[in-house]
Formats: sequence, C-alpha cells, structure tokens
Amino acid sequence: MTNKYFKHETAIVESSDIGKGTKIWHFAHIRENSKIGENCNIGKSCYIDKDVEIGNNVKIQNFVSIYKGVKIEDDVFIGPSVIFTNDLYPRSFLWDDKKIIKTLVKKGASIGANSTILCGIEIGEYALVGAGSVVTKDVPPFGLVYGNPAKLKGYVCYCGRKLSKIKEQKKNKTVYICENCSKEIEILSSNS
Repeated sequence: MTNKYFKHETAIVESSDIGKGTKIWHFAHIRENSKIGENCNIGKSCYIDKDVEIGNNVKIQNFVSIYKGVKIEDDVFIGPSVIFTNDLYPRSFLWDDKKIIKTLVKKGASIGANSTILCGIEIGEYALVGAGSVVTKDVPPFGLVYGNPAKLKGYVCYCGRKLSKIKEQKKNKTVYICENCSKEIEILSSNS
C-alpha cells in the first residue's frame, strides 16, 4: 500500500488531500480539491464533489452525495443515501459557481438515512436528524429533528439518546440529565 489511506480498486480518487487511516470503498468518487480528514470511512458509491471539506473520524454510509459548498466537521455520522444540495434554484441550463450556497455540519452531529439537507443549513454540534427527514432550517446544538419538513422535537445527549429528565431550568437555559449515560447537557433558551 503506497497511500496512507485505503482505496478500493474501483474507487476514483482525484484529490491528493486524504487523511491517514481513511477507507474509501467500492465505486466511490472523490473529486479534486476535496479534503478528507483522518480515519474516515467513505461507503460504497459515495460522491464527494470538488472543494468539499470533511473532518476527522467521519463515517459516511453508502450512496451519499455531498456537493460543492458543504463542510463537515469531525466525528459526524451520515447515514445511507443522504443528499446535500448546493443550489436553491436549480436549472439544468443555468449553472455558475456563484449559485452555490454553503452548508455546515458541526462536530458530532448525526444524519439519518435517506435525509435531504437543503443548502444554507447549519446542523449544530451533536444534533440528530431522523431518517427520511427534509431539513430546510438550521438545527440547534443537540437538537433532535425529523419529518418533512424536519421540525425540532427535543434534544439529545452526546450518546444520541433523547433527553427528557430536567435537572434545572432557568430563564436562559435548561440543564438535562441523560437517563442513559448520566451526562448533563445544557441547552440555552435561544436554541429552543
């Protein structure tokens, strides 16, 4: 193995910026100038467009499409067949890079299978997007959203479980205790 990462023989990798320990599986296509961090897993038939940025320890399941303008921070999970868009007004006969609207997925977030993420969205740290959702608005840190369109249904812990036990509630914040792992999570009222 001459590369610092694993590439299946059927994968097409045009980027020279792939981190150590990353695995790129069958029929994936990684375009030029994209950046993929260390210890990532890029599943079968994924498409990663030009200039996409992916952090460390990101798991991208099979058949995911990530288009130019998307940035994914460390420790993110992206379920199978998730689609990220980059143009709010697509026309086959009108294309210009100036139409690209940026999207950010923050550290530790998880996006469920078959979800569609409209461009211009920020998915907050450790947020959880339920399977099959169409995300049209920002998701707050630790936010749990699902549906079409996705709506805020509560908050989740670092471990991914829904938070329901309140330890303390004040005007500007609510402190939850996770019933699964006992961690305390502070949610600011501006995120409600």
